Amino acid sequence: MVDLIMKDILGTPAILVGLFALIGLIAQRKNVADVISGTLKTVMGFVILGAGATVLVQSLGKFSSMFDEAFAVQGVIPNNEAIVALAQQSFGTETAMIMLFGMVANIILARITPLKYIFLTGHHTMFMACLIAVILTTGGITGVPMVIIGSLILGSLMVMFPALLQPFTRKVTGSDDFAIGHFGSAGYLVSSLVGKAVGKNSKSTEEIKVPKSLGFLRDTSVSVSLTMVLLFFVVALFAGPTYIEGQLSEGQNFLVFAFMQGLTFAAGVYIILAGVRMLLGEIVPAFKGFADKVVPNAKPALDAPAIFPFASNAVIIGFLCSFLAGLVSMFLLPLFGLKVIVPGLVPHFFTGAAAGVFGNATGGRRGAVLGSMANGALISFLPAMLLPVLGSLGFEGTTFGDADFGVVGIILGNVISLVQSNVLSIVLILAILGIIFGIVAKRRKPEETPQNAA
Repeated sequence: MVDLIMKDILGTPAILVGLFALIGLIAQRKNVADVISGTLKTVMGFVILGAGATVLVQSLGKFSSMFDEAFAVQGVIPNNEAIVALAQQSFGTETAMIMLFGMVANIILARITPLKYIFLTGHHTMFMACLIAVILTTGGITGVPMVIIGSLILGSLMVMFPALLQPFTRKVTGSDDFAIGHFGSAGYLVSSLVGKAVGKNSKSTEEIKVPKSLGFLRDTSVSVSLTMVLLFFVVALFAGPTYIEGQLSEGQNFLVFAFMQGLTFAAGVYIILAGVRMLLGEIVPAFKGFADKVVPNAKPALDAPAIFPFASNAVIIGFLCSFLAGLVSMFLLPLFGLKVIVPGLVPHFFTGAAAGVFGNATGGRRGAVLGSMANGALISFLPAMLLPVLGSLGFEGTTFGDADFGVVGIILGNVISLVQSNVLSIVLILAILGIIFGIVAKRRKPEETPQNAA
């Protein structure tokens, strides 16, 4: 029964978001037809988003294999799904308990504090629960204390990170309807601040002037297709036909294979954008009912692709610049005595694209380029610095990929290792958590204050 609830229901993002939509629509006393339609469309939006991500990841997997063959790169490859799958063998129960009670803590904190955000990105909730479970257990904090402290940490992160980003999320969306609930927030925050610092008078990526003869590039699908086909062609030429036709394409000509994989990537992006539009069209109005009844004035914190439709050019610019920074970082890491982090296409696409959108919102084209490059450097150096605090998991050839996992893991791991007492470690962790929570709450912008607040 626990497995059914944790893995099959709460562990499935589409069902989790659908449940919130269902509760919200019922709370608003919508008729049966609207409840069924709204719930199913919400779930379908997430399923479509997931289908697009699957297509995209498969294409990126082929690109990664070609890249590794072309340039003979060896090192640690960040991948959240891979590291969590490995961790579940030893930390499965701990992860499930922290995830369940962390979600409860999220709702309670949103109810009683000024940070009114409900984190709806279920898979990232599980990833962070896993990271917290690994570090606390490796540090000697186990049993009930581990579940309690882990749940408090997770619940706090689920309201703090969306709150930190919200002033910049509003600049992206032009509204206050939803927040971003994705544990790459440190990268997006840095990108926003970099954009603010360097982007004065820089035009938006969405205002790029295209000659009439190249007007077809205004179509996002076409521009993404051409960009990725070109990228696949370059890497395919370096990897060579022998490897591609023998290992990846099942005999298909290597250039034809590269061409089709570039188009497959673009198709994945198109599917993701379609899913996001459907999801937002249903979850935002449905969530209002849930918020009014359970957590008044709460905002849904959604996955990072929710902002992709607001700046489609910045999505591609952000991905490419983040990946470029990852390549440069790969050669810089050994100079600092750190393990080589091979740029993972999946984290660089999703977090780099989002960082590009945030950087563009605060600093136009310069912000999109330099902000996403800052994100690329972060998700290269932070995973390398995280490895030593993961215990035996630090030797598995993979690690957590997004910025927040590095920030949280490094701080939590070092606090526990510096204080040689479980009781003192817990007290210090709670103190740090309280201080950060207070700072985030005080830094809220005036327009974030609930309208009915005293």
